[in-house]
Amino acid sequence: QVQLVESGGGLVQAGGSLRLSCAASGRTFSSTAMGWFRQAPGKEREFVAAISGTGGLTYYADFVKGRFTISRDNAKNTVYLQMNSLKPEDTAVYYCAARSLPVAVRGYDYDYWGQGTQVTVSS
Repeated sequence: QVQLVESGGGLVQAGGSLRLSCAASGRTFSSTAMGWFRQAPGKEREFVAAISGTGGLTYYADFVKGRFTISRDNAKNTVYLQMNSLKPEDTAVYYCAARSLPVAVRGYDYDYWGQGTQVTVSS
């Protein structure tokens, strides 16, 4: 079992930044691929970013490339999502997810999910 707890969401103006964190427990973190997904009201959950166990491989959805950065600190069992140049359309509940390696970009490939953190971007 893996427990995931997200934090760092909030209200920010367009063009601003937020950093989300996801603390993991329950298994060897370095052997766990991590992903960030989001779901806006009335929309399906979508992939945002993913990172391999060592952090050497990262993947991004096209709509966040150049604005968001996923990273991890295996000593702290934590994965981060740095979000810059935020837009109103980034408003959503953001979820972190975990799975055994290798890294994946499809939600149904992930076994464990956090409770989500709300990000609201005002125009």
